Amino acid sequence: MKAQAVTESKSTALISEYAPRRSFLAKFQRWEWMLVGLILLDVLINIRLSPFFLDARNLSRTSSDFMEIGLMMLPMVFIIITGNIDLSVASNMGMSASFMGLLHNMGVNIWVAALAGLLLGTLGGLLNGYLVARVKLPALVVTLGTYAFYRGIAYGFLGDQAARGYPKAFTYFGQGKVFDTLVPFSVVLFIVMAVIFGLVLHRTTFGRYLYAIGNNENATIYSGVPVAKIKFMIFTLSGFMAALAGLILAARFGSTRPDNGTGLELAVITAVVLGGVDINGGKGTMLGATLSLLLIGLMRFGMGLLNIQGQVQGVVIGLMLILSILLPGVVQQISSARNIQFQGRTVLTVLGVLAVFVVFFLFFFWSRALVFAGG
Repeated sequence: MKAQAVTESKSTALISEYAPRRSFLAKFQRWEWMLVGLILLDVLINIRLSPFFLDARNLSRTSSDFMEIGLMMLPMVFIIITGNIDLSVASNMGMSASFMGLLHNMGVNIWVAALAGLLLGTLGGLLNGYLVARVKLPALVVTLGTYAFYRGIAYGFLGDQAARGYPKAFTYFGQGKVFDTLVPFSVVLFIVMAVIFGLVLHRTTFGRYLYAIGNNENATIYSGVPVAKIKFMIFTLSGFMAALAGLILAARFGSTRPDNGTGLELAVITAVVLGGVDINGGKGTMLGATLSLLLIGLMRFGMGLLNIQGQVQGVVIGLMLILSILLPGVVQQISSARNIQFQGRTVLTVLGVLAVFVVFFLFFFWSRALVFAGG
């Protein structure tokens, strides 16, 4: 008995009520710090390549150019953390803005039309949520279908026409600056929404449910968590935010076309996954996604200053999406392996993608040099 008591006291002494403290260097092994390093590297390279990169007006203008992506990215973080995906966000964005433009062309008050656009976008997200959560169809299949369906509705609203002539009070949301400074209103809106979404994800029970669903959905269901209800809510929220992004985009352009936002779903998903959110669910932070959005925005801005075409920028974003899926696995292997043993196939795949990335850029700049020399 005495020996048993001694053993129990030693075991109790070995168990601390506090979590083990991480070393100072271990804190810098987080994915977010890698993104900070890439942002700094991107800034330094662009400063060397273009004297206009640090111009305050240019930075103000470009910051508002990707706020629509940011607004759609926020609920996408929720959705991907649960192990799902929403491919219809950009189409929902175009549908909502087109509906608002149609009503405006018919003489409806702009604020009533904007409210109707928000309502339609929310209903679009609600449809996705119903099919995924209640009918239990795969999110990839559902949103791939509504991706085409919502874009078709957008063309049904406006055809090949455009809606114009929005009042200044409305265009302020996309073009206006806060208190006559260089800070766009859309940037302030995104920051406020990002703080709210971040607090919900990291400081509430709802946020913990999202991680639980992404890690093990069946176990979460058996634990009494209303998984179907949560999925329904986040897809509906995604529809609302896509509609809000569509209105901001229409206000920034001062017009609406049915092809508004085409292809932005790629940038949204890239921002989320590059930010460290596991494409399989269960991991990720809102801070990482926000830093990723900043990195993508600065890269697009720098390439724009170098007159790199939009198609080429799309290729770069696509390669970044592939790397953002492959690299976390390699980083996890490095950080978790006591004896440095890597899976050769994964490493070779990453190196292969990096090689394609480098060769592509070398070819691009070489071809541009030939064009300029010939001109």
